[in-house]
Amino acid sequence: MRDRYLQAYRWMVFARAIEDKIASLYRGGKIIGGVFLGRGQEALSVATGMALQPGDFFAPLIRDQAGRLAFGERLLDATRTYLGSRLGPMRGRDGNIHRGRPREGLFPMISHLGSMVSVVGGALLAQRLKGVPGAIGAVCLGDGATSTGAVHEGLNLAAVEKLPLIVVVANNQYAYSTPNSRQFACADLIDRAIGYGVEGHSVDGTDLAACLEVLSEAAERARTGRGPQLVVASLLRLSGHGEHDDAGYVAAALRASVVGRDCLDVAREQIFAEKWATPGELEKWREESITEVEGAVAQTVREPLPDPNDEHWTALSTAHLREEFCAE
Repeated sequence: MRDRYLQAYRWMVFARAIEDKIASLYRGGKIIGGVFLGRGQEALSVATGMALQPGDFFAPLIRDQAGRLAFGERLLDATRTYLGSRLGPMRGRDGNIHRGRPREGLFPMISHLGSMVSVVGGALLAQRLKGVPGAIGAVCLGDGATSTGAVHEGLNLAAVEKLPLIVVVANNQYAYSTPNSRQFACADLIDRAIGYGVEGHSVDGTDLAACLEVLSEAAERARTGRGPQLVVASLLRLSGHGEHDDAGYVAAALRASVVGRDCLDVAREQIFAEKWATPGELEKWREESITEVEGAVAQTVREPLPDPNDEHWTALSTAHLREEFCAE
């Protein structure tokens, strides 16, 4: 428990360091497009990434930097995508949040967030049809995404086919600025599990130990043939929907409640209570993370950007189908 907990905490610290730097670069005008941070959701995210194994499929969202790291994403993949480097996984061709490495099981996010349920479900069904055993998949959603038709269709199909799929919902209380009370009428999103015919799990998304336990159990159940698992975590994003949003619509009572706790603070207190590490050790880990992030950014800003005059704007996987045109 100790080693796993501390590893998770270090990924969380690393993710926070990356996102703090990304936010700073955005405010300095160095990043084009939006910046959406996972501040407050790192515990749930890292537990999801750590519950998976090589060969599994992972579809993270915009607030899942911690889970991406735990699943094996390289730091340079993040900095290169945000800063538009031609050497990044998306070659600087796409928006700064649509990064991934599909061949390694890390799926680039589709902005229509609910779509990833059917994408990962399709990958798992393909594995079954090919006779490839063992793989499971995890899809991360926010509470708002659960209101989309794609989620209903994808989860229904996964349930009928008993696919080894984990749907992880970060219930951060708002779909952008729309509160839960205006999103759904059920008392809790976990109530939907019985309707779909899947197993449901609720967890305090600010509690790292609880997240690690629940996601590990959900992964084990999916892997051993129990079908889809729906995990709903209660938490609060500790920033706006994006760095352009001041989140003035968030109720003060929520900020002061249990769901408004910073999961990093909660984890740090647990580490001290168990005497698993000293304040000096935790500070050293934070400083090491910052140094590594600064180094990656320094390297990335020296790298080339895409040149529109010589770039072939076709999907990388279909470049062999590219047609060349010339003037008559």
